[in-house]
Amino acid sequence: MTLVPEGMELSGLLAVILITVLAGYLHTVSGFGIGMIIIGVASGFELVSVATLVAVVSLVTLVNSAVALPGKLHHLDRRHLLALGLGIVPSIGLGVWALNWLSVSAEALLMLMLGALVFYGGLSVGLRPRPRAAVSSSAGFAANGVMTGLLAGMFGMPGPPVIYHCYRQPLPTETIRLLLIACFAMTSGVRTLYVGAAGGLDAQVWLLALWTLPAVALATWAGRRYPPPCSAVLLRRVAMLTLMVIGVGLMLDGSLALWTRA
Repeated sequence: MTLVPEGMELSGLLAVILITVLAGYLHTVSGFGIGMIIIGVASGFELVSVATLVAVVSLVTLVNSAVALPGKLHHLDRRHLLALGLGIVPSIGLGVWALNWLSVSAEALLMLMLGALVFYGGLSVGLRPRPRAAVSSSAGFAANGVMTGLLAGMFGMPGPPVIYHCYRQPLPTETIRLLLIACFAMTSGVRTLYVGAAGGLDAQVWLLALWTLPAVALATWAGRRYPPPCSAVLLRRVAMLTLMVIGVGLMLDGSLALWTRA
């Protein structure tokens, strides 16, 4: 039995593991980035299919959250997490269906959409949303959860809408960070249940997860134990530039593929 997933070279597997370590560390110290970096870079280099990557990232995010949240749950904003969940749970199924349809019938369009989402995700990291005077209502969080769940189902990237929404709230930064990590854990868990029920958790997914899960657990521990000696502003700028470059690359690949097929 080979320990390298079918269709992958050993060099490709090592690249995915390295990407996972870097993304897991950044996610732990900043609260965002893991899905967009792993899926954006790995799919851009065609290391593995988007559908497989998204399934693996969901499992990776669950491990990342399991390591990052213990000991800090007393700071978790449970009321707004529940409100997000009311929108997330039903919309994830629609997103999973859309990904499966696009993977079969419009792969180039899927890559273009993925690139646009990653680029916007990077741009949203750099934006400084104007804080609201008061915290949004539960209905507002639930409405945001619908878009968050749709993007989580399609690309395993719930970040852009919920990050922007949460950072507009007049809440402590640590409260927002924990709310985001818990939200990502929820989207990953629900998506994994949807995909598993449809038989999408095949041997390739589990074998790739076997390598990436310990890597992200180690990166998460390192992020908690050894945070970078730099400001939060610098971290945001690094994340912004990284994601925008990845997004542009994916959009160019998708546009070129559409052009050659025209």
